[in-house]
Amino acid sequence: MTQDQAVLRLDRVSRVYGRSSAAEVCALREVDLAVHAGEFVAVMGPSGSGKSTLLTMAGGLDSPSSGRVLVEGRELGGLSRRRLAEVRRRSVGYVFQDYNLIPALTAVENVALPRELDGTGSRTARREAMAALEELGMAELADRFPDDMSGGQQQRVAIARALIGDRRLVLADEPTGALDSNTGEAVLAVLRARCDAGAAAMMVTHEARHAAWADRVVFLRDGRLVDETGRAEAETLLAAGAEQ
Repeated sequence: MTQDQAVLRLDRVSRVYGRSSAAEVCALREVDLAVHAGEFVAVMGPSGSGKSTLLTMAGGLDSPSSGRVLVEGRELGGLSRRRLAEVRRRSVGYVFQDYNLIPALTAVENVALPRELDGTGSRTARREAMAALEELGMAELADRFPDDMSGGQQQRVAIARALIGDRRLVLADEPTGALDSNTGEAVLAVLRARCDAGAAAMMVTHEARHAAWADRVVFLRDGRLVDETGRAEAETLLAAGAEQ
């Protein structure tokens, strides 16, 4: 697959926080990265290495200080606020580390919301939301509010919301953090299946056994992309993690 077919491309992306040189923090430093249709990429690195910042750049939730972010060939920095919101609703599914569910909405209403905001009828949106919840083993809790669910249940609802509709790019920040081992593996299998069906996914994780589900693992340190491995090396990571 050629570079032009990348679903996500970061072109020399840097992100600097702080207005003065004394307070300046460089979270990302000239990162080049492409994620293609059908590809599952895991991002690893120590705390503070820029992993979550990388995802916020990729999802258009923040803008780079320099460089370009392109989703399906569209440069996010060149879009109006309305067009950027449309891209996030239609093309990008984002799993936040703190879930970001709306407390006043039930599980199925939270999952259906992006589709309804995009003009899908409520009946169709609910049907799609139920299918996404079913895929994550959460259909029986469809009418429950977030405050009445465990952290792991909320996390699975958040993942269902990221997967509803024809999302070409799925971004997940520690998507198995609140889940037990078996449920976490089931969630990763769902993400893997979405990639096998043609979506692109990028997941931040600190666990080697989870990274082993990916086609490629990239490593960040001090905001720089310092290394990457292919599928065979990822499976080696799994073996190493099993021994710990």
